[in-house]
Amino acid sequence: MRYRYATEADAPALARLFAANHHDALTEEQRSAQGFVQGTFDAATLRDMAAADELLVADDGQGRIAGLLALSVAADMVDPPAAVTGLLRAQAGLVWQGRPLDAVPWLLYGPVVVDAAFRGHGVARGLFAMAVEASAGRAQALVAFIEAGNAPSWRVHVDAFGMTPLGDYTVSGRTYHAVAAPAGTTA
Repeated sequence: MRYRYATEADAPALARLFAANHHDALTEEQRSAQGFVQGTFDAATLRDMAAADELLVADDGQGRIAGLLALSVAADMVDPPAAVTGLLRAQAGLVWQGRPLDAVPWLLYGPVVVDAAFRGHGVARGLFAMAVEASAGRAQALVAFIEAGNAPSWRVHVDAFGMTPLGDYTVSGRTYHAVAAPAGTTA
């Protein structure tokens, strides 16, 4: 598996992967079993994110995208999704390593999605490791949000990767758990 920054040419494949795993494209049983992503990430948005070096991808070396992970500065987003706006508003009440999150330089980790054919093969872990490495010198923390009820995402990010819960916040009646991991360190 190759882990790299996405290129603009990857955008159509990334959009298909995202759409196939979107909350609204899955049944409740599928969401419970595999988790889901949310928000609007069409090919044009993903192309722009790739051009800004905000997308990490895993590919199988034969042209197939196995997974994607966004890594961006939430405060710099032009039109952030509601859950990101909620996170930005809540950050003064969220604590990372003894400090309010709004006093810590951090990068937004996510969304992350792995193609069903590649799940269980370490793709998410490889993307996580690349995100930690890519954050070195840019931030002190990688911060994600997990919608309450998305148990598969919790199991991966908190139970398996060791991300630390920071607290919860609510947007439009939906509750989100903010979680974080230490950013990479520079040598």
